[in-house]
Amino acid sequence: MGKNDFRSFLVLGITIGLGIAIAGLSMSFSFYARDMQDAVRPVYPELLKDRPQIPSPFRNANKQEFVTAVTMDQDFVLIPVTLENGEPYVYARHGKGKQLVVDAADFPALAATGIHSDEELEKTQTIAGRSIAEITTLGRPKSSSGVGFMAQDEDIISILKGDNDFVRALGLTHPDLARPMFHMWNLVLEQTKIYRAKQRPWGDVEYFYYNGKRIYFDEIFMTKGWQESIFKDEIFGGYHIRIRRELDEAEQAFLKAKYRHLESKQFQEMIRILTHIHTSEMEPYYIMRYGFYEGHTDYRADPIAIANIFGLKSLKEIEAAFPGKLYDVLTTHFTRK
Repeated sequence: MGKNDFRSFLVLGITIGLGIAIAGLSMSFSFYARDMQDAVRPVYPELLKDRPQIPSPFRNANKQEFVTAVTMDQDFVLIPVTLENGEPYVYARHGKGKQLVVDAADFPALAATGIHSDEELEKTQTIAGRSIAEITTLGRPKSSSGVGFMAQDEDIISILKGDNDFVRALGLTHPDLARPMFHMWNLVLEQTKIYRAKQRPWGDVEYFYYNGKRIYFDEIFMTKGWQESIFKDEIFGGYHIRIRRELDEAEQAFLKAKYRHLESKQFQEMIRILTHIHTSEMEPYYIMRYGFYEGHTDYRADPIAIANIFGLKSLKEIEAAFPGKLYDVLTTHFTRK
């Protein structure tokens, strides 16, 4: 197995490489957040017994962003998750990298509006200096990675078009969907930094709040190696991350009423895709920069699932965007018409 195939590696625990110290590590609790009563709250790794009376996510007067999370010991913590262009993201020494970059050279409309132009996508021949034919070849299963970045019957342009249609139908933009994914990833980065400083144990955070939803971490693992990008860029992956949100009783009843025609197996598959994401740190960068969520593989960060899990849209709003078609739009591959 080569270094480019981290998805087919034996996944090892986060303990690999965690003994590496970060030079100049700063204490994260030098930041602060004020709650609705104007009280100053220290942030992670400091523990809070009461839930801060501020939204999650929250932006303070200094434009620093935070989410409220809950530890395995059921303490509350405020974790800084600000989107920014930070230090380079280097394997085993983590910076935030280029989180605000959009590929304006290839996609002017995406940079200007947050949505791709259909006309621009039709005319696209290269992305980030690599031909679409090469990107598709690298993205197919058993090429640059075991499971691939897309299904065998998909290509890079068909995927960009398909997800762009989904995002437009939801009334969102690609940056809208990249932001919560970056917040989740920046939480993982912060947790890793605090663990390496020996201030808190690994796996400390059980879940975090986002737009009133509880989002659980089911799994966070580093790999022995890394996955290089299918684009000619600096993005790479070295983590397996699984998150989920549980539907409440009203949401479950709503979907059962709307999709009573589905077989039980189909209904459960629809619920799984809507409420679970298995991804890596590559996805938020891909979404922000290219509007790319990956094709129909196990690593797909479906935009509809992001909207549901992070509370960007209610299930009723999502259903209204795809009336009676949720199972089909979540499972059908983006093949060329």
